[in-house]
Amino acid sequence: MAQSSLYLLTAVDVRRATQSNTSRAMTISKLTMPGLKFATAEHNPGGGVMAVNFALPRIEAPEPAFSAKGIDTEIFTGMGETERWVFAGAYTRREPGGGSVVAARAVIEGAITSWEPDESDPAEFQGCTHTFANVTHYELTLDGTELFYVDAFERVLRVGGNDLYAGQRRALGA
Repeated sequence: MAQSSLYLLTAVDVRRATQSNTSRAMTISKLTMPGLKFATAEHNPGGGVMAVNFALPRIEAPEPAFSAKGIDTEIFTGMGETERWVFAGAYTRREPGGGSVVAARAVIEGAITSWEPDESDPAEFQGCTHTFANVTHYELTLDGTELFYVDAFERVLRVGGNDLYAGQRRALGA
């Protein structure tokens, strides 16, 4: 059995995917990758002995966010409008015999719909949290390997390379 690698997060960044010079590597303090939660449908048969929450080949709405120190004035350009963003991470992969630094990338299409400043104190940097909604595309790769891909308009949902919605597209004739 192959041993799993240990990945240690060492650096993060968030930037607009289509514009240069929008890196936040020096101001970002926290990055919240959207969680992946599959939708379920409850079945509770009247003559059965238990209810079952059947997993569906769809996910609940992802909600990415990031926090930055100071006020990020550039974030207000296009706020509320859908854009592609890159959530980037550098991970140190630890394994027997050494390790290396590998890239993680999440490409997310959505709109920043919430800006929430932290409580202020002149002795500390004020932080601000930026939250996304309207997420219609989300892909996650680690060290060049696709872990997850979902696109609402393409109607594609891949996990570990397996397209969980392919059967539904075929059944619909699409």
